[in-house]
Amino acid sequence: MSTKPSVVLAVANQKGGVAKTTTVASLGAALVALDQRVLLVDLDPQACLTFSLGIDPEDLELSVHHVLTKGLAPAEAIVETEDGVDLLPATIELARAEADLLTRTGREHVLTGVVADLAEAGIHYDWVLLDCPPSLGVLTVAALTAAQGVLIPLQCETLSHRGVGQLLDTVHDVRRFTNRDLEVWGVLPTLYDGRTNHARTVLETISETYDLEVVEPPIPKTIKFAEAPARGRSILATSRSSKGAIAYREVASNLLLRAQRAR
Repeated sequence: MSTKPSVVLAVANQKGGVAKTTTVASLGAALVALDQRVLLVDLDPQACLTFSLGIDPEDLELSVHHVLTKGLAPAEAIVETEDGVDLLPATIELARAEADLLTRTGREHVLTGVVADLAEAGIHYDWVLLDCPPSLGVLTVAALTAAQGVLIPLQCETLSHRGVGQLLDTVHDVRRFTNRDLEVWGVLPTLYDGRTNHARTVLETISETYDLEVVEPPIPKTIKFAEAPARGRSILATSRSSKGAIAYREVASNLLLRAQRAR
């Protein structure tokens, strides 16, 4: 059995519509294709990640909500998916978890505890990808506290980078109070249309303004992304040779190299 600690990566941006969930599902499937054992954790009460991987949240009796607030062992709620990733799914009940956790001592460490519980149970994942909710509340802070790195998906055709400063303020606070070793792995450009000067300009601006690394390659805008969740699979399963799938496979390879260098 592998004894290397899991790479825990939070995928966060409090702005919606930046392909955050698509990024988590696609990177998860791409890492599995690279012989990595992967757990995805859906931390969004809307359960888009859970739904997009072919699981109806309404059919679930146990979910991440029970793990975070009721003390359920994570292994009890984990489900396997057709994409080869394991999933700790979400349901609408997770909306209550924010309120439940607000009054709890050590709430920032609930996800750190989940990762530790899995290791203690002898369940090893090479990667744990945390799909953060589109807010900077308790669950996002808990995800950043549990993570070694944070990846920020960013749509390059609008002013979606306005929220990046707020997210980086939160990262700074987390580093100061709960996770000194948290690193920003960079910005991942999504819904990218390289034909427009505007997209390229936004990308350059972000990189310079926030002194952030840009994770390559950018994820191109393609209709294939909209089709994949409806089929309950990631784009790597539904359109293996599409530009989007190829880009996510390259990003996954680059993240894997980065993690290996860090080790």
